[in-house]
Amino acid sequence: MVAMASASGSALCFTDASTSPAIRRDLGALCLPPSTITFGFVDKPIINLQRLRLSGLKPRAANATAVENGKQDSDEVPTPVVIIDQDSDPDATVVEVTFGDRLGALLDTMNALKNLGLNVVKANVYLDSSGKHNKFAITKADSGRKVEDPELLEAIRLTVINNLLEFHPESSSQLAMGAAFGVLPPTEQVDVDIATHIKIEDDGPDRSLLYIETADRPGLLVELVKNITDISVAVESGEFDTEGLLAKVKFHVSYRNKALIKPLQQVLANSLRYFLRRPSTDDSSF
Repeated sequence: MVAMASASGSALCFTDASTSPAIRRDLGALCLPPSTITFGFVDKPIINLQRLRLSGLKPRAANATAVENGKQDSDEVPTPVVIIDQDSDPDATVVEVTFGDRLGALLDTMNALKNLGLNVVKANVYLDSSGKHNKFAITKADSGRKVEDPELLEAIRLTVINNLLEFHPESSSQLAMGAAFGVLPPTEQVDVDIATHIKIEDDGPDRSLLYIETADRPGLLVELVKNITDISVAVESGEFDTEGLLAKVKFHVSYRNKALIKPLQQVLANSLRYFLRRPSTDDSSF
């Protein structure tokens, strides 16, 4: 089955080449109007992706030695993990940070999040075989609600990574951001064509589950949501995990409050695959 997208004015329409003419006419009626970026209840345009990519990260000096109440006495550097979770708490955005057993209380990280206009309403720590997990429940200071703005969610992610690079400079060798902003660049290079995997499956009658795994880079969360909503697919909630050099994403998506039909799934997968494997930079953003 091959899905074909065609532009009609500023709207996107799709048809399925394997369907009958009658069904194709029905699919052709599903023209997708242009859409602004959304995540949950947010509906707003992207302002400047390049500024967002760079605003949360700062270059690090080669002699950085600060440690945020943690340990860095082992030769083996664990894989840093930063999770932005919009699913587990209906009233707050949950952020989880893991870096082996090297993290302390992360007070500086919590203060940095407060500087973004956020409140840390709950924090806890738990241990398992993968290390020490620091979890924060975050809300917007002005409204007391969870964060639903993709730009602010990406700013949270970059802020946490920025503090990892500052207080645990050895983490830069395990993070994609370490190439430009860390003490040591990553020892491995990720082939984006090989690393990129996309899967879409139904999650009941009203929404679908979109899974994405790809090479990480600054601004990726916002860019993904923008590319999805550009074909009028709504991102209702989800989880964005930074695991070392990779980004692993799970989004709940829908079209007109229904699960995505197969042709639209194919259009979405093809669009994301093309975007992720051929990243581009807008020269006018510099």
